[in-house]
Amino acid sequence: MVPSIETHTEGAGRKLLLVHGLGGSWKSWSPVLPFVAAQREVIMIDLPGHGASPVRADSGTFAGLADSLEAYIRENNLESADVAGFSLGGRLVLEMARRGCAGNIVALDPGGFWQGWERTYFRWTLGASVRLLRLLKGQLGALSRSPVTRTALLAQLSARPWALSGEMVERELRSFAETPTVPALIKDLARGPAQQGPGSPASGNVTIAWGRKDRLCPPRQAARAQAAFPDAAFHWFEESGHYSIWDCPQEAAELVLRSTGSEQR
Repeated sequence: MVPSIETHTEGAGRKLLLVHGLGGSWKSWSPVLPFVAAQREVIMIDLPGHGASPVRADSGTFAGLADSLEAYIRENNLESADVAGFSLGGRLVLEMARRGCAGNIVALDPGGFWQGWERTYFRWTLGASVRLLRLLKGQLGALSRSPVTRTALLAQLSARPWALSGEMVERELRSFAETPTVPALIKDLARGPAQQGPGSPASGNVTIAWGRKDRLCPPRQAARAQAAFPDAAFHWFEESGHYSIWDCPQEAAELVLRSTGSEQR
């Protein structure tokens, strides 16, 4: 029996599948959910090994997560549904575009376009973060409530960590620290091949967005994403770090709704 993928659905209208980032869960979409669920039937999943979805044998690799996501889409007849993702989820939805098993696609600060020393930086900075958070696990509540420590812990992900909700930050940090597949995924993502393109004609329109203040996947990587997906529309979040759904949730939601509003090509 294939382990199930946890699913949470809200709203009504055309289907919109949302894919979270590394170490997150469907709850990571909470900042944008009120905006998108007002217009669409929003389907949010926990990737295998994340949240309430059980670990699979290949959940510690990008290829394994991509295969699981494709299988979920096809088994649930969601090939024409629009799909959006951020960070690791952004790369996964671009892979779905390449495989031709999605409608319109929006990728927010997708990973997979690092080169050279950027790979080492990605592995070192995220690996150090997960080790630190596991050491501080009993103190995450207090640390998340302080703007000073929020800023120190989230500088690589947010342009304005001090302005974020302490409750949300605690939830996301705990999820990152407790997700068992995170260390293996960090190594696999850093060592594995870059994300390939372009999108398949069987998929819909592709939109890629990037934060001007992204410190995890620097803005120079955006040009590589555009080269891999030359037909994609592009959007800059001027005041956002790596997680636009934190720094500018309304702008991110509006981009997703606007970019997936046209019919599948």
